[in-house]
Order: sequence, then C-alpha cells, then structure tokens
Amino acid sequence: MTFQLSAKLPPDLDPQNLPQHVAVIMDGNGRWATRRGLPRIAGHRQGAKTLKELLRCCKDWGIKALTAYAFSTENWRRPTEEVDFLLHLFERLLRRELTQMHREGVRISFIGDLSVLPKSLQTEMQRSVAQTLHNQAIHFTVAVNYGSRNEIIKACRELAVLVQQGELNPQQINESLVAQHLYTKDTPEPDLLIRTSGEMRLSNFLLWQLAYTEMYFTDSFWPDFDRTAFHQALLSYQKRDRRFGQVKASA
Repeated sequence: MTFQLSAKLPPDLDPQNLPQHVAVIMDGNGRWATRRGLPRIAGHRQGAKTLKELLRCCKDWGIKALTAYAFSTENWRRPTEEVDFLLHLFERLLRRELTQMHREGVRISFIGDLSVLPKSLQTEMQRSVAQTLHNQAIHFTVAVNYGSRNEIIKACRELAVLVQQGELNPQQINESLVAQHLYTKDTPEPDLLIRTSGEMRLSNFLLWQLAYTEMYFTDSFWPDFDRTAFHQALLSYQKRDRRFGQVKASA
C-alpha cells in the first residue's frame, strides 16, 4: 500500500472539482485473503487498515466527508465466527484509534440500527460520537447493521405516525421531509460512490442518498485500494459532466 507516500493533492487533480463527500462499499476483503492462503478475517484486518489510510487521504486532500459501508443488515448471514470477529474488530479499532482520530479533527458518526449490536460496542460508539462531535477536519460516517430499505421504511413509519397524530398533512410530505427522517439527515448526499472488487451493484446502500451520485467501480479488492487507486477514482470523477437531470447551457 502507498497511502503514506503523498499528503499533497496530486497536481493533475483540480482542487475546485473534488467530491466533498465520498462513500465506499469496501468489497473483497475475504477474497483478498483467500487468494493469499489466509483466513478471511485477515482480509478484514487489512481492510480496516486501508479504511484508516483512506480517511487520512481524504483529510489531506480536502475531502470533507467519508462514509463507509462496514456491516450490512444482510451480513448477519455470514458464518458466526466471521460476524463475531468483525464486531470485535470494530470495537477494538474504536478503542485504539479514537484518540488519534480526535487529535486529527475527525468527527465520527454511525448510521444503521445500532440497538442490536453488543452493548460494549454501542458504548464505544457513543463515546466516540460524543468525544468528536465538534471536530471539523472531516466527517467520518460508518454504516453498521445498515440497510437502506429498512432506513426508508423507518422514515415512512415516522411520517405516518405524525400524520396519524394530526401533526402533519400528507400533502406536506416532500423529499426534504423524508430526508430529515433518514439516518443521514445531517450529512450532504455523496458526490462519489466507490465500490471495489469488480461488483457493480449498490447492495442496499444509501439508495435514497445516491440518486445523483457519480459511481466508480474497480476490480481491485478493498485491501489493495491504496492512494494511487483513489487518485484514479478522483480523476474519473473529474471527467464526469454532472448535470443533475438538466441540460447544460451551450456556450
């Protein structure tokens, strides 16, 4: 990995045309390990290091928000040993890395149904959110036990209750109001989504929020997604013509 080699923005990237919010689907940890004759958990351990370095890269290059899909509602179907390792890994990383992330100005948030997670992990999450609440260098959001369809259903139920209680007229429901009832209500929508390992689907991740997000897919497994690979993703992004459904005015 080469994340540590260059803190400065590469000269071929336009600092005025960087995504302000990058979302990542970190795919391929298990396959990365299997191809090396290692247990799948070794891939998750290396993947965590890659995520840490990508976070630092985003901060170095002036990208203000990073959201990572760490554990989906569907991931509970994986072998119990792997699930237990992942949850323990999250907790251990929070406990070990929080002081450094706080020192570097990282604001940490979590999205998803956190209520079913181990109590000790919930405690670490709450502590990290509280401690970093006022940091402004970069907003780091981790999706844990997250499923976008469940998130949208939750928002619909909350709005239905307000209608039922007479506090909301159905005609008042619009995109902005729905967005205020999503987990991501305090975060701008992503400008760029990156998915590794050659898969080209969203896998129930930020379905509402990605409506006008540019998407970048790479064959690299997540543990191999270094600063050079991120540089290539940003170059691709900067070649896109983002019209948001409009027709660009002719010169």
